[in-house]
Formats: sequence, structure tokens, C-alpha cells
Amino acid sequence: MAKKVTWLELFYDLVFVAAIAKATHVLVHEKNGVIPSEYLFKFLLIFVPIWWAWVGQSLFMNRFGEDTAKHRIFMVTQMFFVLVMTASLDVDFDKYYLIFLIGYVGIRFLTSFQYLWVSKREHGARKDTALFLGYGFLIGIGISLCSLFFDTWIKYLVLYIGIFIDILLPLLGRKYLKKVSTHLPHLFERFGLFTIILFGESIVSVIVILKLDNLNWQIVSFAVVSFALVVAMWWQYYDHLEKKVNKNLASSGQSIIYGHLFLSLSLSVIGAIVQLTILYEINYLFLLFMIYAAILLYVVSVTFAFHKYQVQRHPLYIRHFCLLIGLLLLFLIFDLVVTVPIIIVFIQIGIFFMLFRKATS
Repeated sequence: MAKKVTWLELFYDLVFVAAIAKATHVLVHEKNGVIPSEYLFKFLLIFVPIWWAWVGQSLFMNRFGEDTAKHRIFMVTQMFFVLVMTASLDVDFDKYYLIFLIGYVGIRFLTSFQYLWVSKREHGARKDTALFLGYGFLIGIGISLCSLFFDTWIKYLVLYIGIFIDILLPLLGRKYLKKVSTHLPHLFERFGLFTIILFGESIVSVIVILKLDNLNWQIVSFAVVSFALVVAMWWQYYDHLEKKVNKNLASSGQSIIYGHLFLSLSLSVIGAIVQLTILYEINYLFLLFMIYAAILLYVVSVTFAFHKYQVQRHPLYIRHFCLLIGLLLLFLIFDLVVTVPIIIVFIQIGIFFMLFRKATS
């Protein structure tokens, strides 16, 4: 039976816009021409729970959700905990740790409780799946809550052991999930909508640099090229999604889910890079590494996310993929040998995505 994204889900996405923005902003810090490793680490600490909180509820809605009064109450309550978690997001993570934990655990507990709630009305494989996920997620939540008993860096270790177990649970429960397939059209649409939020962060970065007091033609030119790069990436992603993906397969959708974690991370980094390039004097080699690492991560993750679902008459051949990676490597080698303005690097990446779109749409 066809399943469509509801207005409730779109309303739910709204509160994640601010969360993604605050996570991305953690990267917009510079010391001696580089982003300190402390901020890179904090970015991961913040981003992964945000992503998983969104994924957890979206997957519940995909398999079991209905737009009823009860589900609306659950999701609206979850939205409040998302707001609590978002309010805690800061580079001074220690100071707001308890608030963050309350927000995250609140979101995950409600998702777990929803699975246990619907298990009462389900039968057979659907009931088994709901019970497995409902009780399984409680284990991860319980471990994360144990972080309250520690004050040092160990609390973060305990927190993320719980989150890691939470994230791994669908992989461990494949025997359940393969019997209760996801609604692929709905799943693709949900991740497409979340990806739009990430593209939006790059657009916001372009707006930020266009609002600078010392605006000149060089900054305007960089803004134009940055915007064109975002458009090229958007074009590649959504053409691929609409034209080359078979949405009628029976699947647990796990490559889509986990592939989009790294895809989302790369888009968030790219959004930060746009601001960093203009706002700070960033070390050239560090900036090159960040740009090409983010683009490579994007290319690999989007290929991994969609490859299993390629329409057979339009596959992405391995030779094409290798040629594209080779082109990216050639651009990097050229930029290492010849120090070029970053705007030229962005133009090269834009050309790459024009070719990538051609190969994947």
C-alpha cells in the first residue's frame, strides 16, 4: 500500500532545522589557520545524535506510523525534547551536558515506547519487529543514562556506547526487519527532505558572507560560485533520486539509512567551509583537505546509499565511478602542486559534479 509523507512529519522536520544549524556552526571556528580537533570531535558528538534521533522516528513512521491523534501527541511531545536538545548544543558541551542528555533520551524513549505501544495491535512478524526494536532501543537508552554516574571524559564514552548500540540495533535485527520491509518511496522521500535541510545550511552560509560589511567583488564572486556548486550538488542528488532509483523493491533500506549518515556529515562540512573560507584566514592545505575529504565522502556515501536500488537499465558502472574518483584525485594533485585561489577549487568541484550528475541521472 502506498505511503506518503504527512504534514505532521514535515512539521516534525522543522525543529531539526535549528539543530542542524547549531551543529554546523560548531565547525565555524578557527585557531592558527585550522579548525581545532576539539571542535571537529564536538561536531561529531553533536551531529550523530541529532541524525539518529530524526532517523529513529522517521523509520517508526515508515513501518508503523499513522496520522492519528495518538501519534500526533507522541510526535509533538518528541518535538519538545528536540527543542530541549537543540537548546543544549554549544561548543561548551560540558556545561549543557545534562540538558542535552534529557533531550536525547526523551526523544529515544518516546520512539521506543511507540514501538511497544503498536506491538499490542500487531501480529506475526510485525509484532516481533516492534517488540525487538522497542525493547532493544531501551538497552541503548539505559546505557546512555549511565553516563550520569561519571564526571570525566568517561561519561561521553558511556553515552556514545549507548548511542552506538542504538544505531547498530537495526543491523543486528536483520532477521526481523527483512520480514517487515520499509516503504521505499516514503523512505527515499524522507531522506530527500532531510538532505534538503543540509543543502539549506550551505545556502545560509552564502547569505552570511553576502551580509559582510567589507563586501567586494571577490566575495560576491565566491558567493556566486559557492551557490552554483550547491545547485550542482542538489541537481546531482535529486536527479539520481528521481531517475535512477527503483522504489518498488522489498528492502530494509539499511544502505539508504547508513549511507545518508555520511552524506549528511559531508554536506554539513561543506556548508561550514563556505563560511570559513571568507570569514577566516584558513591554512591552504588544511582547507584543501577539508574540501576534498568532504566531497569524496559525499560521492562514496551517495553511491553506497543508492547503488543497491539502481534501475537495471541505468546502472552506475564501476569504471565510471573509478574515472570520477580519478578526476577528483587529479584536481587535488593539481591544487597541491599549484596554489590556486579557493574559488578555482570550487569551480573544479562544480565541474566534477556536472560530470557526476551526467553519470548518475
